[in-house]
Amino acid sequence: MQQRKPKACAGEEIPVSQGAMPCDGWPEAAAEEGARPEHWPLPRKKRLALDNKRWNTVVNVVLVAFVMAVPPVVVIYAGGGIAPAVWIAAAKAQLSGGSGDHRSFPYATSPPDKLLGGLLPDGLDERSCRSRYESTMYRRNPGRQPSPHLISKLRKHEELQRRCGPNTDAYNLAIQQLRAGKSAGSPECKYVVSISYRGLGNRILAAASAFLYALLTDRVLLVDPSNEMGDLFCEPFPGTTWLLPLDGFPLQSYTNFSIDTAESYGNMLRNRVLSAGADAPVTPAAELPAFAYLHLDHDYAHEDKMFFCDDDQRLLSNVQWLVMRTDLYTVPGLFLVEAFREELDALFPERDAAFHHLARYLFHPTNHVWGLVTRYYRAYLARADLRVGIQVRNFNPTHAQSPHVLRQITSCVWREKLLPEVVLATEEPHDATAAAARSTAVLMTSLRPWFYERIKGMYWEHGTATGEDVSVHQPSHEGQQQFGKRSHDGRAWAEMYLLSLCDVLVTSGWSTFGYVAQGIGGLAPWVLQKQPENLTAAPDPPCFRDVSMEPCFHSPHVYDCKMKRGLDTGKVLPHVRHCQDVSWGLKLVDPELYKP
Repeated sequence: MQQRKPKACAGEEIPVSQGAMPCDGWPEAAAEEGARPEHWPLPRKKRLALDNKRWNTVVNVVLVAFVMAVPPVVVIYAGGGIAPAVWIAAAKAQLSGGSGDHRSFPYATSPPDKLLGGLLPDGLDERSCRSRYESTMYRRNPGRQPSPHLISKLRKHEELQRRCGPNTDAYNLAIQQLRAGKSAGSPECKYVVSISYRGLGNRILAAASAFLYALLTDRVLLVDPSNEMGDLFCEPFPGTTWLLPLDGFPLQSYTNFSIDTAESYGNMLRNRVLSAGADAPVTPAAELPAFAYLHLDHDYAHEDKMFFCDDDQRLLSNVQWLVMRTDLYTVPGLFLVEAFREELDALFPERDAAFHHLARYLFHPTNHVWGLVTRYYRAYLARADLRVGIQVRNFNPTHAQSPHVLRQITSCVWREKLLPEVVLATEEPHDATAAAARSTAVLMTSLRPWFYERIKGMYWEHGTATGEDVSVHQPSHEGQQQFGKRSHDGRAWAEMYLLSLCDVLVTSGWSTFGYVAQGIGGLAPWVLQKQPENLTAAPDPPCFRDVSMEPCFHSPHVYDCKMKRGLDTGKVLPHVRHCQDVSWGLKLVDPELYKP
């Protein structure tokens, strides 16, 4: 009987002595001795193919070793052309522990969830706004998942923006009615215009607040294009624009509206032009104003704050055009409006993720800003095992070069074990061999370089107690905040986004800059205590861990709309509580985690 030839790679080990081929294509004995086995099981043509394959494998291994040994440069290899950066990163990752090693970049050839769980619409042009679908490649923290109701609501709102937005018949009709000073009885489309003013952090929080109000009231959101909003952010809505067209808009001086504007809702209540309340007479539609100005700024008066009452919301729902000015994050106040609570609970089952979802949906850096983000990230942050973001904001100019503030920063990161402590010169340096593979990159953002230079010098001149390497980086130092300057705002937006890509975040209390970074990144930060005016020592404790990634509403209303008396609005709902950095402010929290 003819003996059956053994099969190779059949799922069981077959002795090489029986003439079987190992799975790598070479018999072990032949590989060791460099000789051809006595009974070769393959024809000559296939043997030549295997020879070529094995030689190519050797060349690739040598090339990978070269890439690992030499700093990243343009690599020319035998096949001709330039080795792609992605291939080089993948080769490094495979040699250092697998293609999923977080030190490689990008993490995958395609983002694992570019639509953020359905939060973002599909099908938008990726070339015109690269950040929208690329951001997940740069982010280790995947973020929270949006609720099905929020996803559905966003798709419906996108249709509303397309149907009623600029350059549509409905919009043109609404503009005609506004120009004529007439109120539409039952308008097909209603609008809220968000005025862009003050610093970039304030503008982002204001636009997010206006957008949520538009979602709740079925209004089209139009953003004032002042302060280069179109140069900083991609269009969030498919097939339309969210920027208010200035040509032909009748309210030419709307950017100058203030608390004294006669058409402000507060002044119209005060002057009895409008009246709201269960006992107030119903205002006929024909007598309603063509627009109302909502002054929700930090200096707003008692009548302006009636915006957060149910009766007033019923009245405002019949006004076709609303113009809103705020430098605040008013979302916690919307949660206190009883008429909105059921819808808000469905939109945000995780209340402490409201801004997280709103910001990741609305705010995508334009290609120019995204280039600033990605180039800096790849150059300084991508290969670090841990990325720590530190945002320093000094509200008192006398603290700009304060050793007490420097001590506060280092005490915070060392006490909370966010960074390793440095070893004094008199101490024996730690044996770094065990920790040599671990590296930490610190991203600092501040208007001035003083703190960055000293922390960087500290980690350069001294070793760390753990032996790990710490590099410190600061992209810019503008000296002072420059409102409305395109280059300044572009760098500020890039730095906010870079902070959001860090693994750990330290922010400054009261700072809207830090609020935006923590919200987009989905990070509950450690917050540096706000320094007193007469600073004589570093605050102790230097920082605290925030219970929520939500921004703080700095100037909330303190009024019971039903009882018409003062009320501590931080004790009404379990998920709307006082902020830790601004004690009278309000923020959204997870009730199970909040411990006052």
